[in-house]
Amino acid sequence: MRRVTSAYHQSAPWDVCRSMLLHPACVRLDSRNFSKMHCYRITESCSHDLDNSDDVDSSAAVSKDGQTAAPESGKQLLKVFDGDDAVKRSYFRLVSICRATRNEEVVEAALRTFYLPDEPQDFELHEIGGLQRLHSDDILNRNGGPDNRGSLKDGGDAWLLRAKPRDAEVIKVYAGWPRPGEAFVRVSVSKSSTAASVLTEVLSQLDRQEEDVSGFSLLEVCMSSKQVQRQTLTPQEKILDKLQEIRKLSLRQMNQTRFYVVENRNRAVQVNLLIGGLPPLLTKEEYAQLIQEHLTIKSHLVTISHFYPSQGAVALQISCFSEAERIYMLAKDTSVNSKSLTSLVIPEIVHNKLGEDVCPLLVFVNPKSGGLKGRELLYSFRKLLNPHQVFDISNGGPLAGLHTFREVPRFRVLVCGGDGTVGWVLGVLEAVRHKLVCREPPIGIVPLGTGNDLARILRWGPGYSGEDPHHILVSVDEADEVLMDRWTILLDAQDMSEDGKDNGFLEPPKIVQMNNYFGLGIDAELSLDFHLAREDEPDKFTSRFHNKGVYLKVGLQKISYTRSLHKELQLQVDTQNIPLPNIEGLIFLNIPSWGSGADLWGSEVDGRFGKPSIDDGLLEVVGVTGVVHMGQVQSGLRSGIRIAQGNYIRLTVSKPIPVQVDGEPWIQPPGHIIISAAGPKVRMLRKSKQKQKKSSAGAKDGRSESPSSRDGGH
Repeated sequence: MRRVTSAYHQSAPWDVCRSMLLHPACVRLDSRNFSKMHCYRITESCSHDLDNSDDVDSSAAVSKDGQTAAPESGKQLLKVFDGDDAVKRSYFRLVSICRATRNEEVVEAALRTFYLPDEPQDFELHEIGGLQRLHSDDILNRNGGPDNRGSLKDGGDAWLLRAKPRDAEVIKVYAGWPRPGEAFVRVSVSKSSTAASVLTEVLSQLDRQEEDVSGFSLLEVCMSSKQVQRQTLTPQEKILDKLQEIRKLSLRQMNQTRFYVVENRNRAVQVNLLIGGLPPLLTKEEYAQLIQEHLTIKSHLVTISHFYPSQGAVALQISCFSEAERIYMLAKDTSVNSKSLTSLVIPEIVHNKLGEDVCPLLVFVNPKSGGLKGRELLYSFRKLLNPHQVFDISNGGPLAGLHTFREVPRFRVLVCGGDGTVGWVLGVLEAVRHKLVCREPPIGIVPLGTGNDLARILRWGPGYSGEDPHHILVSVDEADEVLMDRWTILLDAQDMSEDGKDNGFLEPPKIVQMNNYFGLGIDAELSLDFHLAREDEPDKFTSRFHNKGVYLKVGLQKISYTRSLHKELQLQVDTQNIPLPNIEGLIFLNIPSWGSGADLWGSEVDGRFGKPSIDDGLLEVVGVTGVVHMGQVQSGLRSGIRIAQGNYIRLTVSKPIPVQVDGEPWIQPPGHIIISAAGPKVRMLRKSKQKQKKSSAGAKDGRSESPSSRDGGH
């Protein structure tokens, strides 16, 4: 890990990360037969090593005559390698220096290029392919070689950065278990220091000197951007030799290496797999029969530890590595009722090791939202936090994360995605909350893509604009908790006669959850046309500008459209029949933001209705007269037509009609629609006003939030 420079606050920001971090000692994962791609649930392919993203291939940046190109007159570029591994792979970084530069200045420039926070006097440069060493009083000539030794004939502009040998130094050793205060102790090592002697000193500093040293090990951990490599040092291994060996291989690798003291444990093998894609709403016995039928499990090695009927998923506990690997691979190639199964390796969180002040953050990222921004956030949060607390929601859905955190007594959730992704997480949380110790974790949002009405009213903004992921974590830590209503919509399709009487069932009743709003008529029809266009060419719908253009085009096509919706609907609010005006669209609002930030209800004071809020247990019923009216609302020129407020809605629909719930549209057959409160209110995280002002300063989108959203609907 890189050292924190003086430009940053030395404690507070990283204390925030520490309180959110799932400490490695609290995670148990038997992974002998599984790669890091399996253990961290990584599905995306990496085209190149991210550690070398700034490196240049040996054939790059060289002109036709074989000389390294200079960026400007009076400057020259040196090819610098940080160790034997870089030389072997021909990966170097270009160091720009002035001509006639002294060695110390060259070394300092090279350290900056490799982001190494060490002192220049501890390093020296060696010529690649030659015997020359650059001394402190040497000056590089125009050919990249020492001026007092003549010009170099072969590769004089290629140099190897080496650390000078040391007779003693101080290393940091981290405790492999949570502890208050600093996470590490400092130990002086010399040429005679071994892993055993370092362990003795470390245990003494950690107040565990009474315990047997043989019960502990010194672990070398290299944390690169792609993987974490662990190696247990033997008791007789010389520490100083080990450090010099790592530095010779790669100086950057040394900068990414930590040493941990860990307890030795001998325990039974236990691999946890989460199998999804099974038929929903079965009993545990029926799931066991399906698993046995399709995966031919060995019952003496495999047990069903948990099952989630609403999600069609079971958790398997397996006591054999080879059996776990076989089931994992077989499940990925198996289908049940024409639906492919999913298989994920799930870590075990040792919840009793979590500190009292720790509230780990469970992160869900939708990499398909917001173009490539979702994938970038996924990479960033895997680096900032423990990868086992960061979940790609497109790989197994929200259940994988919630199941992993099922025994954590206190945690928060961060959802990176659009309103649909947030609704997905809220829906699964509602379905499985009875199996969680923390049944109501507060949920924050990083908005991706377009729309993001819920994120707007909770002050997270209209969309992610490249904010530093660490700043996002600070904002989550400082956010306020608020309650929000959720609603259940029962859609009971029936064959309706001309007089509105039922003639029989068309299809089974459908139940959906609603967080933001529910629309019928022209609003839903525009959403449906947009949805169909996006399904035809999904690659084109990656920018807000393009999406708004498609909405505009669809709206213009419907500008002369008339439906007389009031003739097709009968509305009942809290058992009272409500007459409908001449409208083309009817919308039920739970939050004061609609259609990407518009204030449909309006801010005018009206004695007939109360001021809306997201936790008042009421829905606002609003009408629109057509596309022109919707455009005026979007522009802030008008509000919708206020019709009613209530907590129990009943609609009778006489003809098929477009509907949409939180942006998901479809054609609903005639029948009855009932909207009622859904269980307990959910706890959401609302960004603090101070943080919101800082992040929105200079924002280009003037409609980043609706007028009433500034108070989160209160």
